[in-house]
Amino acid sequence: MTADAPTSEAIWTELLEHAGAIAAEYRDAGWDAVVLEPVDVSPSEREERFGLDVRVSDEEYDVVETLVENEDVAFADAEVYYRPPDGDDRRYALVVERDESVETAVFLPLTYSVSRARTVLERALLEEELLAHVRPGGDAEDVASDAGSADVDRWVTFSHDDPSLFLEESDLREWSDE
Repeated sequence: MTADAPTSEAIWTELLEHAGAIAAEYRDAGWDAVVLEPVDVSPSEREERFGLDVRVSDEEYDVVETLVENEDVAFADAEVYYRPPDGDDRRYALVVERDESVETAVFLPLTYSVSRARTVLERALLEEELLAHVRPGGDAEDVASDAGSADVDRWVTFSHDDPSLFLEESDLREWSDE
């Protein structure tokens, strides 16, 4: 696991429960809702996949990949539920990727260290786009290394045009003061 991997802390468990509860509300309203449970979230500075690298189980990935490949589904809208930090470097967010026209939503809980993801977040702010790359490889062996993984080239990308939703205003002020 990386330092940005989802944790066993209570706040992560609460975020997953919150995702499930909101997804249930969507389902009650007639939507198809998929809740992902990332096993690893880390900043990626690879040019072809710059942003947040989010690993999920193979089964969860297959569901998302199938949705994205469906020509009737286009995730053009997102809601971000952000949990303010308790004075530390770790951030928590729940992103709901939505297609209102076909009433389909993907729930993506995230946790990340602001200091470790700073390069990614600063670039996202400048480019006005934060990318979240969801990919398979959710077991401990896959997370430890990409070497030899057949899934390293498989991913689904969600784009967010307001990266500031993933940060505290104090983060932005601190960075601009430097």
